[in-house]
Amino acid sequence: MAWSAAARSFQMPAIDVGALRIRLPLAAGVGFASFAGVYLRRSASASRSTPFASLGISTDSIASIKEAIQTEKAPAALGPYSQAIKANNMLFVSGVLGLIPETGKFVSDSVEDQTEQVLKNMGEILKASGASYSSVVKTTIMLADLKDFKKVNEIYAKYFPSPAPARSTYQVAALPMDARIEIECIAALQ
Repeated sequence: MAWSAAARSFQMPAIDVGALRIRLPLAAGVGFASFAGVYLRRSASASRSTPFASLGISTDSIASIKEAIQTEKAPAALGPYSQAIKANNMLFVSGVLGLIPETGKFVSDSVEDQTEQVLKNMGEILKASGASYSSVVKTTIMLADLKDFKKVNEIYAKYFPSPAPARSTYQVAALPMDARIEIECIAALQ
C-alpha cells in the first residue's frame, strides 16, 4: 500500500510488490527526483528477471525549487535566459560578457578590459543572490583567442581567493557580439 502511494507521488505506475519475491531492494531520492530499483526472483527454477527501474520527475516541484536572479547592476541577458538561477543551495550564473550595464556596449576591445568588466559584472550577480567570489566552486572561461590565456589568468587571480574554483578554459569559434571573453560560474550558497 505504501509503495502505491509513493508511486503516485512520484508519478510512477503502481506495482503490487506484495505478490513478488524481493531480492536486493534499492531506493534513493534527492530533492525532486527518486530512483527505485528492485531485483525480482520468480521462483527457484526460473531465471532472474531484469531489474526494474523507474524515474519520476514533477515539474511543479522543479519550478518551486528554482529562482531567477536579476540585477540592473549587470548587463541584461541577451536572449531567453536568466542572469542566474538559484536551485538547491547552488547558484548557476549564465555566461557573462564585458559589457557596461548602463550602455550595453563593451568597455573596450582589449581582452584585459573585458575580463575586468566580466568579473565585475559577475560579482554583481553573485552579490544579488547572496553569494560572493569565495562561494564560486566552478568557472568556465570561453576565449576568442587562447593566446589571451596568460593575460586573463593575471586578472582572474585577483578575484578568486584560495582555494581557487575548479575551472575549464576553451577557445571558441565565436562569442556573442564578437566578445573576446565570456565566463560562467557555479557557486555554493549557504
